[in-house]
Order: sequence, then structure tokens, then C-alpha cells
Amino acid sequence: MPPENVTTLSDQAYGRLKQDIILGLWQPGSRLGVRQLSDHYRIGASPIREALARLVGEGLVLAIGQRGFRVPPIDLADLWDVTRTRVLIETEALRQSIEHGGDAWEAQLVAAYHQLEKLESAPAEDFTEWEWRNQRFHEALVAACPSRWLQRLRATLYDQHRRYRFLSTRYAPSRDIHAEHRALREAALAGDVGTAADILRVHIERTAHSVEHALARRQDADHASA
Repeated sequence: MPPENVTTLSDQAYGRLKQDIILGLWQPGSRLGVRQLSDHYRIGASPIREALARLVGEGLVLAIGQRGFRVPPIDLADLWDVTRTRVLIETEALRQSIEHGGDAWEAQLVAAYHQLEKLESAPAEDFTEWEWRNQRFHEALVAACPSRWLQRLRATLYDQHRRYRFLSTRYAPSRDIHAEHRALREAALAGDVGTAADILRVHIERTAHSVEHALARRQDADHASA
């Protein structure tokens, strides 16, 4: 098989496996066998191995010595480690984005917020679409940040947070997240760097608290049904 085809299949395997891990289709702690994944996605073993190696580098897959690969387990200490690090990285990216952003950035942010605002709530059947629009909004906030490393680290940490959110969606407490997004947009467009960074920090930390609460409820429900 030509190298370019291997690369294409590797990218395809990477994208599909990453999405399914984030969505919780591969449960936390579950084994990820190369043959199992190859059969499931109908992609050869070599592209699957390459995809697994990339996801290990992003922290979405664990390499267990000679025993293969697993989905990382649920870990509240890890959730808060991700949260604190995401706050550091994403607030700095936001500061730089506001400082460097011009008319094009403002237009992109307004458009992303408008698309998110159309979904005033996130019922179960619409949550995936809401999450996609939420991701676009957060990307738009930092789009003018000139640091590629900040952008890369922010995206990795965002994906880690997404995995926890999807695992806890059913049990998450109610929250006026749209008001948080609106305040964040207004502060960013006003060029108020300090206020925007503070709002973003609280927004991210509230998400982690919601996930922590939801995971506790999920655990209680699992024990009750056992």
C-alpha cells in the first residue's frame, strides 16, 4: 500500500477513534485491542496502531506496557488537573486573542455565538450538535491568538474536558450556561481582557464542578441498579 494511503487511513482511524472515545462509546477503562478496532472500523492494523500512538500522546489512550491499550479511567484528580491547566492556557490564549483581534476576529466570534445561541437548551437529542457549536464558540474566542503552542495545548485540554462532559451529560445539574457565554462574548468584544479572562476561568471551573456532581450521581445510580 502506498505511504499516502496509509497516512490517509491513519488520519481516518485517528479521527473516528478519538471521536468515539470522547463521546464515551468506548467506555473508560475498556481495552482497545488492535484487532478489535481494526474489525470495528474496517481499517487495517497499521493505521490503527498509528492512531493509537497519536492518541496516547494526547492522553486520550493509555499504553499499558506489553498489555496493549486502554481508555483512561474516570479520575476526579485528573479532571481537576485538566481544569486548572486549561484555565491557565485558555485564559492566556484569550488575552492574546483579544489584544491581536481585529474586525475579522470579531465577526467570527459574533457568528459563532449566534449559531450557539440558536440552541437555547441542549436536550439529549441535540446535545452533540450543541457541543459542536460550543466548541466552535470557544475556538472563535481564541482564534486571533498568535501562539501555535497555546492553540495546540488549548485544543488538547478542551478535548479532555469534552470527554468528561459527555460521560456526565445525563446527570449534570441545571445551569444558565447561555448567560455565561453571553457575558464572555460581551467582555471579549469590549476588549476587556481582565473581565473576559475572569469570566472564562469561572466558566471552566463551573463546568468541572458540574461534571464532578454528575459523576457522583452517575456512580450512585450505577450502585442502585447493581
